Amino acid sequence: MHEVKMSDGMITLSPLRLDDAEAHLAGEDEQLVRWLSGGPGTREGVEAYIRHCQEQWDTSGPLRAFGIRVGIDETLAGTIDLRFTAEGLSLGQVNVAYGLYPSWRGRGLATRAVLLVSRYAASEGGKEAVIRVDPENAASASVARRAGFTPGRRTHGEDGTRLDWYIRDLRIDTQNTPGTPKPA
Repeated sequence: MHEVKMSDGMITLSPLRLDDAEAHLAGEDEQLVRWLSGGPGTREGVEAYIRHCQEQWDTSGPLRAFGIRVGIDETLAGTIDLRFTAEGLSLGQVNVAYGLYPSWRGRGLATRAVLLVSRYAASEGGKEAVIRVDPENAASASVARRAGFTPGRRTHGEDGTRLDWYIRDLRIDTQNTPGTPKPA
């Protein structure tokens, strides 16, 4: 598996590992189920998903799933993933999806993770990052705005749910600015 690790000094993003399954299950709550996963996780299901994510890294597939880690011990605080191909995306657009466990919310960590993963997406050829949010998910929309995304179009998901799009031009993330964390 590729060893990609990025940090801004407060959080670190690195690929999900099988030993993250327990922490993920412990952190899962009704909000994560509602807005991100669509159903409660099981140990077998979470481990299968992590193995799929690892396979995507190994084969340079379109999914890049990261753990959002905090502190010296890199405690798992949530997840963020990129999809370089997904229904409704144009060539060069990258979907960003994220979720934090309850005890880590409200600290700006999701915004930091979105900024870091956007730089990674740009380094991998992404032109625009897209965050698709259910209009009732005000917290996720706030993260998108704080990370410099602007409102875009509205669509409907496969299940008919309305989705508000937030879009960020990633070409600004390919400029070499001092202090910008780079993938390791």
